[in-house]
Amino acid sequence: MKNKFLNFKLRKLVHYSLILCILLIQIIIAIFFYNEFVNGKKLKFIKDQLEESRALGGLTDNSRKDFMDAQDHLQKYMATQDKNDLQLYFKSLRKLKTNFDKIGEYENTSPRLKKNLALRSQDTLKAAKLKTLIDSVYQTSLNPPTKIEDKQYEPAKYKNDFEDFKIQTRTYADTVKKKGFFGRLKDAVTGKVDVQKESTVITMTNNKTIDLSQVKSKMDNTIKSIDKHYAAEVKKVQLLAAISQKNNLQFYSNFSKLLVYSNNLIEVYENAIRDFKSELEREYNEQSSNNNRIRTYLVLGLMILMFIVSILIMYFTRMAFVYEQKLDTANKEIKKNLNFKNRILGMLSHDLRSPLKIINIFIDKIHRTTEDETIKDYLKSIKFTNSTLLLQSNQILEYTKNENAEKELIQSVFNLKDEISSIVKVITPYLETRNNRFMVTDRIPDHLVVYSDNIRINQIFMNILGNANKFTENGQIDLVMATEPLGENKISLITTVGDTGVGISESDLGKIFDPYYQGMVSDEVDNLGAGLGLNLVKEIVELFDGDISVESKLHKGTKVTFRINLNLNNNNGNTSSK
Repeated sequence: MKNKFLNFKLRKLVHYSLILCILLIQIIIAIFFYNEFVNGKKLKFIKDQLEESRALGGLTDNSRKDFMDAQDHLQKYMATQDKNDLQLYFKSLRKLKTNFDKIGEYENTSPRLKKNLALRSQDTLKAAKLKTLIDSVYQTSLNPPTKIEDKQYEPAKYKNDFEDFKIQTRTYADTVKKKGFFGRLKDAVTGKVDVQKESTVITMTNNKTIDLSQVKSKMDNTIKSIDKHYAAEVKKVQLLAAISQKNNLQFYSNFSKLLVYSNNLIEVYENAIRDFKSELEREYNEQSSNNNRIRTYLVLGLMILMFIVSILIMYFTRMAFVYEQKLDTANKEIKKNLNFKNRILGMLSHDLRSPLKIINIFIDKIHRTTEDETIKDYLKSIKFTNSTLLLQSNQILEYTKNENAEKELIQSVFNLKDEISSIVKVITPYLETRNNRFMVTDRIPDHLVVYSDNIRINQIFMNILGNANKFTENGQIDLVMATEPLGENKISLITTVGDTGVGISESDLGKIFDPYYQGMVSDEVDNLGAGLGLNLVKEIVELFDGDISVESKLHKGTKVTFRINLNLNNNNGNTSSK
């Protein structure tokens, strides 16, 4: 059950799930930043508007206070007619107008407040009209109604007969003796008061005889005169009172209208600002709630995704550990098999060397004893083939002993054209065993002598031509050789080997130079080797500071091109030519 859960086939699902979770985490983080930046910006904007609405509420409170102060000053003015109270009244109204102007300035920048004011205000209630009313009432106050003045009554003067009267004055005193200073002081301390009293008597005597009818007539005239005078004065007072009442009514009605208008404006602004503030508070709470809800959902989703990612990472880590153990076991098994294969190849190569050397000895003896030239040519070919086989066995033995040993060229002087002609002559019968036509195009100069490693050159040609023959039957193998000069002391040998064999698939084309690689078509071909051919060829070509390339298509043949750089033997005075 454990191994089934850790099925390696699920690795793609695990990878894609992990990538998807990471993408979702990135999306959540992006949404989180968007919520914090954009919605946070909206929330800040609403908060700023809310603070401004509170400031506007303070202005309406100040306006209400100024309105109450204006009422108090007006009442004092009506009672005392003091012009200072009137000036304070207008000062309060102007402060009220200033508050309205400040509210109006914010109204122009806030469409929502402007809309609320438009819903509650009337055409007759405009802050601009308040200033006009204040100015109008102020001009009216400069000409107050006339006061009713109290006039002093002067009664009519009548002729008197005081010269007919005789006046006598007499003073009477009691018998109490007048005390001295100390006596009066003693009486003051003891509270005893004895004061001498005096009385004055005034006697008025008319020298003429009194006429009662005349006195009565004068009294009647006097009373009538007084009644007539006061009747006229009362009429004047009543007329002035009526005129004054009318003027006062008109005068104070303007003040009343101004106060009523101001009060209505205050109520309009108070209601509009209160509703505006309520809307902002509700919107602020809703936006804050939405931000918190989005933030909560995002954090919750992030936690869930992180938990899933943790599970996937633990699953993938466990899978990696399990398959790391399996790979380590498989690697050990592969190394064991490779070591066994190398041992077998080494044993075979070692066992082949002695018989091959003995064959060369007998070939030399036969060559010395025979006179037949045809037989001698056959013996040369047999010896070359046997030497090549001995070379291959030495090559395999050397490779199996130390794959990582650094290889080097063993240089000698030889004629390049003769050396390659010998290789072609020896390998031609081998190529004909599979009914292949062997076409050779040799553009190497005849007397080109080089100082290089002929054995490594032999290995290159034998491996490449051997592979071409191995994978081609009833076809054609082409060999094209040419040289190019590389300065005064070097030439470049350019060789192309083409065949019409089974070819190489595109998937195998990049792996043909790997050690022990034999390709997917190997089951169609007999006489497979150890899989060292092209890998050794590439290493040898690189020893010559050259390069090798392969072009092939499946079932359409293969073309191998390599270039090796050779040193000229300048001691013999030979030069290279193409």
